[in-house]
Parts: sequence; structure tokens; C-alpha cells
Amino acid sequence: MSSVTIGVLGLQGAVREHVNAIEANGATAVVVKHKEQLEEIDGLILPGGESTTMRRLIDKYDFMDSLKEFAQSGKPMFGTCAGLILLANSIEGYDEPHVGVMDVHVARNSFGRQKDSFEANLNVAGIAHDFTAVFIRAPHIISAGENVEILAKHEDRIVAAREGQFLGCSFHPELTDDHRMTGYFVNMAKEAKN
Repeated sequence: MSSVTIGVLGLQGAVREHVNAIEANGATAVVVKHKEQLEEIDGLILPGGESTTMRRLIDKYDFMDSLKEFAQSGKPMFGTCAGLILLANSIEGYDEPHVGVMDVHVARNSFGRQKDSFEANLNVAGIAHDFTAVFIRAPHIISAGENVEILAKHEDRIVAAREGQFLGCSFHPELTDDHRMTGYFVNMAKEAKN
């Protein structure tokens, strides 16, 4: 099995935890701080954080066109929490998407504020029947296009989905010792590379 290199967009968010989860799955992890690094990786994680702050940093460091090119190259992208908002092609209350490559309509902060953070056991299709998901100011997917596979729901709200090479979830899979969700993405990168 060929080894893959997974990048974590290192502008804001739980970058170190994602690196640990990638390495726990036997892949090489790279913290991406310069757009040129996108050419050296097989998949990219857009971590949680604060989506408007991340967008500001993406613009400041001139990442947006490179992120869109990366998406068009067919390489997998995985957005967690704020990263899901970045991938979505439609955001509740906003006229324009960010990277906008995943056919989902999302609402920000769907599960309350920071103090309302919680954990929930989820059945994530094809990944785990008992995945402990950490929700922190999490978004959720209001609706998804016909080519989007719904992977998990929490209280009837879509919280994980996949469309082709794009994977998104509302929660923070990197904040527990269960690295199966990241492993699923690592395998997506391996398949895309092969």
C-alpha cells in the first residue's frame, strides 16, 4: 500500500491534534502554512476553528485560488467543524461560499455556543457504529445534493457527509483517541493516489 502525505491547513484551529491522528493512521502529516506546500500533499484537512477568522487568514495569505485548484485536481479534502463551512457551497445567512466545492447547505453554530459543547455517540456509515463525536460551536448540514452520501446524523441533523473526494463533519474527530474517521480520510487519499 502506497504511503500518503496528508496536509493540515495550519492557519488556525486544532492543527497538532489532526497531525497526531494522521500519524496514528500511518500516514505522513504536514502542517500547510504556504500555498506552495499544497503541491506536495495527497490530501488536505481543513480543521475546526472560527470560519470567518479562517477565511480572513486564507485571504491574507492568498490561499483561496490554490485551495480551489487543489479541489479541482481530484485530491481529497476533509473539512471538520469550521472546515465543513469552508467546503460548503452554500452557508445560511451568507451570499457567498468560501471554497464552495461540496454540494451542501450549512448553518453555523447550530448546537449552541462554546459552553454548550458536548459529546455524542454516533453511527458513522462505513466508519464506526460507536464513534464519540465532540461538538464545539458546531455547524450542521441543513440539506445535501443528490450526489452527497449522508454518513451520520445527530438528533435528525446531518453531521457528516461525503461527496466524491470531499468529506465533511460537524464535529472534531481529532479531539479523541478514536482515529477511525481520520483513517477513513487517509484511505480516501490512498485510493485517489492509486
